[in-house]
Amino acid sequence: MSDLTQILRRDLPASIVVFLIAIPLSLGIAAASGAPLLSGLVAAVIGGIVAGALGGAPLQVSGPAAGLTVIVAGAVADFGFAGTAAIVAVAGLVQILLGASRLGRAALALSPAVVHGMLAGIGLVIALSQVHVMLGGTPQSSAWSNLRDLPGQIAAHHGAAAVLGILTVAVLVFWPRLVRSSMLPAALVAVVSMTALAAATGADVARVRLPDEPLAGLITPSWPDAPAREIVVAVLTIALVASVESLLSAVAVDRLHDGPRANLNRELVAQGAANTASGLLGGLPVTGVIVRSSTNVAAGARTRASAILHGVWVAAFVLLCAGLLETIPMAVLAAVLIVVGLRLVSLAQMRTYARHRELPTYLVTGLGVVATDLLTGVALGMITAALLILWRLTRSEIRRVERAPGDWLVTINGTLSFVESARLTRELGGVPGGSDVDLELHLDYLDHGAYETIRDWCSAHERTGGTVRIREVHDSWFSQATSGRLGSGKRTPRLLGSWSRWQDMDQQRRGAMAAGIAEFERTVAPLVRPHLADLARDGQRPQQLFITCADSRLVPNLITASGPGDLFCVRNVGNIVPPHGAGDVSAGAAVEYAVDVLGVSAITVCGHSGCGAVRALMSGAAPPGSALGDWLALSGVDFGDSGDEERCCTDNVVRQLANLRTYPAVRAAETAGRLRLAGMYFDLAEARMYEVDPVLGDARPISSIPAA
Repeated sequence: MSDLTQILRRDLPASIVVFLIAIPLSLGIAAASGAPLLSGLVAAVIGGIVAGALGGAPLQVSGPAAGLTVIVAGAVADFGFAGTAAIVAVAGLVQILLGASRLGRAALALSPAVVHGMLAGIGLVIALSQVHVMLGGTPQSSAWSNLRDLPGQIAAHHGAAAVLGILTVAVLVFWPRLVRSSMLPAALVAVVSMTALAAATGADVARVRLPDEPLAGLITPSWPDAPAREIVVAVLTIALVASVESLLSAVAVDRLHDGPRANLNRELVAQGAANTASGLLGGLPVTGVIVRSSTNVAAGARTRASAILHGVWVAAFVLLCAGLLETIPMAVLAAVLIVVGLRLVSLAQMRTYARHRELPTYLVTGLGVVATDLLTGVALGMITAALLILWRLTRSEIRRVERAPGDWLVTINGTLSFVESARLTRELGGVPGGSDVDLELHLDYLDHGAYETIRDWCSAHERTGGTVRIREVHDSWFSQATSGRLGSGKRTPRLLGSWSRWQDMDQQRRGAMAAGIAEFERTVAPLVRPHLADLARDGQRPQQLFITCADSRLVPNLITASGPGDLFCVRNVGNIVPPHGAGDVSAGAAVEYAVDVLGVSAITVCGHSGCGAVRALMSGAAPPGSALGDWLALSGVDFGDSGDEERCCTDNVVRQLANLRTYPAVRAAETAGRLRLAGMYFDLAEARMYEVDPVLGDARPISSIPAA
């Protein structure tokens, strides 16, 4: 498909969908910010065209964002809108400097719990202020004042504005559940239908007001007459919050598509250029907006042309159809902002942070933003996050279990430092003297103070006639300390290392398999049992069929960081896929089952360095008539240069991909766009995966892995 054809077929329709969402949201955000309504439309145009053309995240759509509403409203109150526009322009220059300094990824070091808590707090502030507008009243200057006056506002206003606002909320909530068309976004339907209802009934409500000549109505920025410290704080606040929100949005958009990954430094420069242009033209701050971006991807966009075109459509609509915008009731826009604001408070995110024990950071940040201001709320959130980290770094889990009379198991997990010495002494002191004790250490850190506490207790316990057997899992902190080498090195974690890396020779002689199974049932099984129980109940739905060699050095789940239920694996000598009808049906049966029954969306053929099967094919060491020779003959591979082992391994992968396409089920699924094929090459010595070009056979560092 040519670039022009792709733009016409994919990006043009997507740009129209995003444009339809951008108009009401841009007007609503400007209204909630206390800024001229035209400034929101200016930011939408600049965000689409400038950030879209220069950005490092091609499918991200930029414009005015709800996340900056509180900051902009405060700036407008302090400096006036002309001064705020100048601050936005300077903030853009700061963003350009950050991006040029390659600090794009540094912004992501901020805890996501703080960022999402900040957005949740902003969402609540927006909703509390806009509910007054929706009811036909006037918002107060703070979230607390808006909350305090809300009962009186509800009791005093039951006019047309309130009815239109409530109906708008109903449309926004129920429309997506009733109609699945992306060409009719809920925000557009709500605004158009309620505007038509207001016009048909002649409702006397406040409406959008734009300059008669939009170009003449652009506000020229002017440097605010305020202390330099206040201006610097405002500039840095807008620059940093806009940067973090844009970068987080870009990372989130990357998860929605399989195209090129975002260049975050380039995206930050583009966002800075857009903010400078928006400020100079009298627009609101610009950020990457996840609502518009996700809509853009869902609507089928493939290139940055969609974001650019959406900005063009907004500009054309403002210049040619400003009269239509002035028929929109302000209560309707306020209702749109209420729903947008409340959606920033995500229950799913709360559950996620609760599972990861980061909910306090999220809640403190959000409530801090609502109760005080944005900077104070974020500062409180960062302090909370730091305190939680310190608490975790000094905490460990100590469990005592009496397995039989006089036989105890003591398990210590986590980080063990001198801070825990008193608690450690108390817990170990609870083990009766004279008993046999297995002390199992699952430690990621052990300092000398805690080591001495354990050592002293062991000596004291043995003097009572008891025994202590110390067993370390994952690392060897205690044994290193005993030999005077504490912190000098680490042992391979048991979950990653082979038997020989974590078992002594005596264990291996007695049966490494049995010892490994026992280790799994004791340490790993409790962790994966709930997930395996779900798979046992619901059945398998793997994302990929992974075809690789039977070589013992190659561990599919290890090199793909996958777990139970992720991969449907076929392993054989040489990762061979015999052509359809070639005689061997084992591999073919697995392929057809994966495609037709399991419905996998990708098939990966993975070769590896030092492959014995490829070496046998290169040298002809496996004679015809032998089981191995007959099997290798099914590969169908013909090496052009049998002296280059790596190239032969990748050529074998390319040939097996061709063999896969001889299966009718594979051809049909690939033609229908339901299935993708990929080749990979794993270098054992480097422990690194390479992508194999399906045409040239070249191996290059992995850039993207086929996803479901």
